Amino acid sequence: MGHHESNYEPKWAIAKWFDERLPVYRMMSDQFITFPTPRNLNYWWTMGMVLFFFLVIQLITGIILTMHYIPHEDMAFNSVEHIMRDVNWGWLLRYMHMNGASFFFIAVYIHILRGIYYGSYKAPREVLWLVGVVIYILMMAAAFMGYVLPWGQMSFWGATVITNLFSAIPLVGDYITQWFWGAYAVSQPTLNRFLSLHYLVPMLLTVFVLIHVWALHVVGSNNPEGLDVKSSDDTLPFHPYFTMKDMFMAIVFLTIYAFFVFFMSNYMGEPDNYIRANPMVTPPHIVPEWYFLPFYAILRAIPDKLGGVIAMFGSIMVVAALPWLDRNPIRSLRYRPRARFFFAGFVVTAMLLGFLGAKPAEGWYVTASRILTLYWFVYFLVILPLLSKMETTNRHMPGSITDAVLGHHGVIPEAKQ
Repeated sequence: MGHHESNYEPKWAIAKWFDERLPVYRMMSDQFITFPTPRNLNYWWTMGMVLFFFLVIQLITGIILTMHYIPHEDMAFNSVEHIMRDVNWGWLLRYMHMNGASFFFIAVYIHILRGIYYGSYKAPREVLWLVGVVIYILMMAAAFMGYVLPWGQMSFWGATVITNLFSAIPLVGDYITQWFWGAYAVSQPTLNRFLSLHYLVPMLLTVFVLIHVWALHVVGSNNPEGLDVKSSDDTLPFHPYFTMKDMFMAIVFLTIYAFFVFFMSNYMGEPDNYIRANPMVTPPHIVPEWYFLPFYAILRAIPDKLGGVIAMFGSIMVVAALPWLDRNPIRSLRYRPRARFFFAGFVVTAMLLGFLGAKPAEGWYVTASRILTLYWFVYFLVILPLLSKMETTNRHMPGSITDAVLGHHGVIPEAKQ
């Protein structure tokens, strides 16, 4: 699908001259205008455009904010206040950047869950899925380092807790932790390192986003039915049919985002982070940003420090391994009722872990976290492999994407693995 025949024809002599020497516009036309796209894509497929908008917002606002930020442990907190109070439109830039991170993660979680539900990780899209997981990890790294920069109480102590986790790694853990610190505790060198990495990681993330788009255009988009494209009748050109749908959803997201920026600016923030960092005063309850809470709950559910670190990172790695854990030839859970039931359980589990991650690590909160952590791993490592063998081909699937659009259902030929 990614190598469809080009039908771009330059209309002017200068365009033809340029196309013969550097066919940039031909490439853009082939990949983003006439690119054949499954005609049954729904609004769950619009998160890519939403994520692109928020990536641009984060890059632009981040670059401008860095121009006014001072990475010094005695001045970082005041420089953020200076941005808020004295820099022209500084308050808007910071609130856009703060809330933009949260909406970036909202969109990416919808994107991931859509990929799991419709089987977008299955052959031939394994590499596409793995690149997406790398993008998610880079997002987490960039968000964590950015959260440290305001140098408030939660920034400082969050950095202390998370960087200390690396010390649990046998043999090299202490060296990795000291490299992050740049000293023997979280201090001035740590702030310098985190600013540099917070600036570098989004650039690396942008490169992987381009690789992700490239990989998508090689294998083509999956679709709600999980069927392969069989003829030109199954597709439509990307523009205007899907660009308009993408733009509509982007406007919806940006409208909600603007409401938070202007009317609920600090709703997703932590009040303790508006207190200057004090190494001598530990907050009563250290919590990360909301988008880290499920993994924070998994970390605390394991009584052993090394075990908690392994479980936390393992919970992401099992998601990366999905193409090899779920080998059922049917991609979409629309036609797998048992898998759909357990997927709903996984979504509820992720939400409850997020709730528990914000609670103190005591009493029934810890017990519930352990039960849910167990289900997280059982879902990927036990349930999906078993269902791969137990669920047979569904005879109510349409024979093609066109049949699905027209409402014709029948027996599907054996699906490609």
